[in-house]
Amino acid sequence: MTHFQNIRAVLRGGPFARYMTGEAISMTGTWMQLMAQGWVMTTLTSSAAMLGMVNFATGIPMIALTMIGGSFADRYDKRWILIITQIVQIILALFIGTLVGQGRVAIWHILSVAVVLGISNSFEMPAASALVPELVKKEHLATAIAVDRAIFHGTRLVGPALAGYVIGAWGTASAFYLNAFSYVALMIAVASIHPRAKGTAEEEDQRRTGMKEGWLYVRSDKPTLAMLALMASITIFVFPVMVVMLPLYVKNVLHLGPDKMGLLMGAAGTGALVGSIGLLGVQPSMRHRFLLTASIMVVLALFGLSRATHFSLAVPCMILISLGVSTMVGLSNTVVQERAPGPLRGRVSALAGLSFFGIMPFASLGITSLADAVGIRTALLLSSIAYAAAALFILLGPARRVTSNSAPLPEVRVGV
Repeated sequence: MTHFQNIRAVLRGGPFARYMTGEAISMTGTWMQLMAQGWVMTTLTSSAAMLGMVNFATGIPMIALTMIGGSFADRYDKRWILIITQIVQIILALFIGTLVGQGRVAIWHILSVAVVLGISNSFEMPAASALVPELVKKEHLATAIAVDRAIFHGTRLVGPALAGYVIGAWGTASAFYLNAFSYVALMIAVASIHPRAKGTAEEEDQRRTGMKEGWLYVRSDKPTLAMLALMASITIFVFPVMVVMLPLYVKNVLHLGPDKMGLLMGAAGTGALVGSIGLLGVQPSMRHRFLLTASIMVVLALFGLSRATHFSLAVPCMILISLGVSTMVGLSNTVVQERAPGPLRGRVSALAGLSFFGIMPFASLGITSLADAVGIRTALLLSSIAYAAAALFILLGPARRVTSNSAPLPEVRVGV
């Protein structure tokens, strides 16, 4: 079956298509709010470390609770977990939007909401990651993950640019209100999915085991462990640059406004979208080569951002860095999900999420504090050097096994 036939198969009606439609609308709103929140923070502080505190506040609850969320995803109905977490996030978006609209927002409001959002994400993230493989046949799993990533990054392209327009037309608070409304689409899509079919007695017993089983599986499966390490290196050295420091980079280094920040985030979304679509054509035998090439792209882009003096130079760097990151994260997630046993997928997804989002709070504070101490440009240069060393160590060592020694795909029961 060709790649286009695979895409058509997973998107031809059914639960996966409905879920992706709701996800596309919801993620567009999320990216709008992230852009608006970053800009609000630059009006409240000029400290890069304080911007990092927002991610720190979100990440701490995730470190404590994500494995519990993974256990919940394996034991209970993922649909209800997702619906409840969407309701929580609607309330948070309306709360911050109201404060911004009234001109009463303060840093402590944003930090407090970030903590509650972290708690919600701890349960949403593993449930969402583990739900996708249940909506498609096992031979379409890699395609479904690539489509999921393409929608994630496609909305990353649209959301910030749309937020820039909305903020200019109706004010910053409107981005938060639209995000709250966008969650409704995902809730409707999730509610339309039928419950997961019951597995064998052995599988259901395995779903009720504890968090320890997830740790033991990941530790014993070297390719999975290598992919988690690769995602962790991206989180530590790259992601804070792309997300946390970008508002200050635009404002204090390039000396530009929120419209250009939205365009720069849109440029990053373009690269990420191209990378995620490109995953559809990557054969398993080529995965290691693509991972290595993507890592080189990221190193070059980080170095370029550290030297850029104009918007026209920063744009291609953001495209290149997001292209590389989306390729690496997409391929890493594909390997992890393909190899994960069905009854443990929630807990394995939780560990994958921790490797990416769980250490973000510490990474955010580390890179931003470094930027405050030595300057943003120097911090970017040091990040490129450190990431190059970490990626090469992983990709020339344990990650070389991702193109071979593949575990059999677990049986996946498809909801309707």
